[in-house]
Amino acid sequence: MKNMGLNEIREKYLSFFESKGHLRRQSAPLVPINDDSLLLINSGMAPLKSYFTGDEMPPSKRMTTCQKCIRTPDIDNVGKTARHGTFFEMLGNFSFGDYFKEEAIEWAWEFVTEVMEIPEELLYVSIYEEDDEAYEIWNKKVGLPPDKIVRLGKKDNFWEHGLGPCGPCSEIYFDRGEKHGCDNPDCAVGCECDRYIEFWNLVFTQFDKDEQGNYNLLENPNIDTGMGLERMATIMQDVGTIFEVDTIKHVLDCVCSLAGVKYKEDNKLDISIRVVTDHIRSVSFMIGDGVLPSNEGRGYVLRRLLRRAARHGKLLGIEGIFLSQLSKEVEKMSGEAYPELTEKKDYIAKIIRIEEEKFQETIDQGLMILEEEIEKMKQSNQKILTGEAAFRLYDTFGFPLDLTKDILQESGFDVDEDMFHEEMKKQKERARKARSEKEIGAWGEDPFSFLSEDALTEFVGYTHLEDVGKVMGIVLDGGSTQNAEEGDQVIFVLDKTPFYAESGGQVGDKGTVENDSCLVEITDCKKGSLGRHIHHGKVLKGSLTLGDMVTCKVDKTHRMSVARNHTATHLLHKALKEVLGSHVEQAGSLVDSTKFRFDFNHFEKVTSEELAQVEKNVNAAIQKAMKVEKFETDIATAKKMGATALFGEKYSEQVRVVKIADYSMELCGGTHLDNISQIGLFKIVSEGGVASGIRRIEGVTGINTLAYVENLENNVKQTSAMLKCSAENIQQRIEDLFAANKALEKELAALKQQLNKNAADEFMNDVVEIGGFNYLGIEVSGMEMDDIRDLADGLRDKLSGIVLVASDANGKVNIVSMGTKDAVKRGFHAGKLVKEVASITGGGGGGRPDMAQAGGKDPSKIQEALKKAQEILKDQLV
Repeated sequence: MKNMGLNEIREKYLSFFESKGHLRRQSAPLVPINDDSLLLINSGMAPLKSYFTGDEMPPSKRMTTCQKCIRTPDIDNVGKTARHGTFFEMLGNFSFGDYFKEEAIEWAWEFVTEVMEIPEELLYVSIYEEDDEAYEIWNKKVGLPPDKIVRLGKKDNFWEHGLGPCGPCSEIYFDRGEKHGCDNPDCAVGCECDRYIEFWNLVFTQFDKDEQGNYNLLENPNIDTGMGLERMATIMQDVGTIFEVDTIKHVLDCVCSLAGVKYKEDNKLDISIRVVTDHIRSVSFMIGDGVLPSNEGRGYVLRRLLRRAARHGKLLGIEGIFLSQLSKEVEKMSGEAYPELTEKKDYIAKIIRIEEEKFQETIDQGLMILEEEIEKMKQSNQKILTGEAAFRLYDTFGFPLDLTKDILQESGFDVDEDMFHEEMKKQKERARKARSEKEIGAWGEDPFSFLSEDALTEFVGYTHLEDVGKVMGIVLDGGSTQNAEEGDQVIFVLDKTPFYAESGGQVGDKGTVENDSCLVEITDCKKGSLGRHIHHGKVLKGSLTLGDMVTCKVDKTHRMSVARNHTATHLLHKALKEVLGSHVEQAGSLVDSTKFRFDFNHFEKVTSEELAQVEKNVNAAIQKAMKVEKFETDIATAKKMGATALFGEKYSEQVRVVKIADYSMELCGGTHLDNISQIGLFKIVSEGGVASGIRRIEGVTGINTLAYVENLENNVKQTSAMLKCSAENIQQRIEDLFAANKALEKELAALKQQLNKNAADEFMNDVVEIGGFNYLGIEVSGMEMDDIRDLADGLRDKLSGIVLVASDANGKVNIVSMGTKDAVKRGFHAGKLVKEVASITGGGGGGRPDMAQAGGKDPSKIQEALKKAQEILKDQLV
């Protein structure tokens, strides 16, 4: 058994199963594609779920992958133990109705014993207690003696996830020796100690669990295996934990170097070292797959991991921004296997740096809030910070609980951890509920599941806008039916169609389906299982019947308008890279017949000058009248040609390439123009932010540009009429009006100042003495905050003492208090005064000792508040 690096193990595994007729596929992105039931990919089979369910045809009945995975349920334990981690790689070999238990077991044994050369005496297996078939294969075919085969119950060796496909499994264990065992004389496979390490799970998906709880045999059983790559590496490298595996240890050593510490010398420091090491791997891969920091969903997971890593870096004594530097070390170790890390290494580092800088700002804000909470506890003689307050610091400012505890303990306080975790639990339940409302279930629903697997749709719409198809299935009011009558809203599937089904951000085609017996208006077309095109429409005449041959006619005007906008987004994508930088990547789009919407990664507002240049570049390209080529090839060839694959799209082995001369080349299944000159004119209508790091451009093309310009022209005409000037003089007219308005404001301010001076003279008769200082508390009517602030300022200077002014303005209370420096020295505090006074009027506020303002809701309480103010002042000016 020789020492083997993690990258070497990965390659040996994938090559081995390629030699067994498996198609090797690259890891899917960590962001699930067309699957709302998962936040992040957490297993090798998750991206292949549609192949297991039959919703899609797999490119091969045998596949093998090494899948990037993120699991976060135990995030709080990461670092505290050397076993927990959030990022891992899962090796797997899969059969979709091809081979079954015998091949899966024999190949697993061959790989482990012959390729990995692990001694047979150190290997054990477990099986489901009722799976005699697996026992026979292990015992009779492989030759394992009975004492090497352990039967375990359903909890350990039966895989199921709700309803749908499920089955027994068999796991392979490595015996690490007695030194890793426990004191239990019966210690064996299944024990909780560290002696027997499970590294490969073979799942035999042979049942279909129905709603009655019955386990029905699948006609075509499947194989789904999963081997933890890091776990296998710990075995091959004879190390204790995943943090000592070569590729991970490289990152760990870099963390130690930055911090100037050594691993395994201080348990507390080791926790932080492991947290930073694990989390930087996770965030690097997540950002590489398009996840951006945010306050919800997977973006929140990323932000939490990143901030947790930053915090533990500070605990290690690392100064300044450092995580972006570590992300490049992750790329060094994993970039060859995952080229997206290399292609985007500068982009990944930039996102991490920006988020880390933001955290520095928020952590300072959180410290201020925590100091205020500590001050409150001192005043109220409390010793424990409420769990709600601690959770608010965590949720709003990303303030980790351990940081809150450390700071509190320095001042002799503690925190209600039970309540904190209760609040955390409530938030998780809210998030889970919100997600479950959108989930379609683990295995999904298909309105045409009653059709056989060979009932597929042939799409001919790239070359034909009219063709004949046969009606294979009709669904009315949620159920299968033989026909649909006049007036019915119906969905149906044809064996052949020219109607494009909504996908890739492009809306579905519209048009008609007809024959001598019926006319159906098609309002939309969407994709179903196995790529079937589901036509949505209304029967306008006659009856649509199962088995009918019908003529399909796509609305040419609608299709052409959509194609203009779609081709324009390809030009826009290229222009954005030219103007803003190569980091720009498409993050979503919507293309219909009236407009386009294009989302992209960028971390600041696009300036008006940049936007103008983008628009200019696109229109300049359109003027060159470049030809648009559309062709199919295999995905490897397309990528070699330089075709851009869009994040979030799921590509098959055969892909469609859209090439615009030498200007742009993307993988795209949408409908496009033949020449970009058909776009006519391209106009950006708006640009703005839609999420953290995501910008959105909306625009129009062709005839819709004319409509947009006509609307602008009408607005200009109406504006010039209101301003009583020509369209050419609108700007000058507005500048003149601004200048006149500014002069009036200046004149008004001077009049207000004079009025305030006069008012100050009138109010001087109401001055009283409190604690040796002149005090004036008055109520005025109809004055806004700025006005009473000016009035209070003048009164304070005139009487050289303390002023409190309250105003009833449109049913709202405004309060301002000011005092001289000598009054502050004697104990006067304007902030505390207005806070107590405002509470009487149903409001609040605060500020500095010499000046503060507040608001209230009940003007009828102003006089009561003014009386209370005198009592407060007497206490302050002792």
